[in-house]
Amino acid sequence: MSVHPFTPEQVQAIETAISEAERQTSGEIRIHIDDHCPGDALNRARVLFNSLGMTETVDRNGVLLYIAIEDHKLAIYGDIGIHATVGLNYWAGIIDLITQHARKGDLAGGIVEGIHGLGQVLKKYFPYSQDDVNELHNTISFG
Repeated sequence: MSVHPFTPEQVQAIETAISEAERQTSGEIRIHIDDHCPGDALNRARVLFNSLGMTETVDRNGVLLYIAIEDHKLAIYGDIGIHATVGLNYWAGIIDLITQHARKGDLAGGIVEGIHGLGQVLKKYFPYSQDDVNELHNTISFG
């Protein structure tokens, strides 16, 4: 049984943040929530990234925010187009931001702020173009 840690309002806020961020960039952001992650969170994020079809974006600029609720694990996996540009240090900063919120009992708020941060870096390196198409849906996926 999957843990669903968010209220409907929090889910809406997260999905709205994704939509708002993506209106400024050709990049794509997805969120995936699992109960548990038995191994390394980054490896799990990489597997999910592929299984969610995130390698199919034209500019290879998709970003997956992965969270294992019960195990308190968090990872960000970016496709080659964006990861080569920002690297691990940027992802670590976003993870720290979300973690700080989670420690205060506001995981959803941290995710929303993290999405804004991801959106800003995607906007900088992959700005929105008039012919941009939303290549991936903006709903949270649950394991």
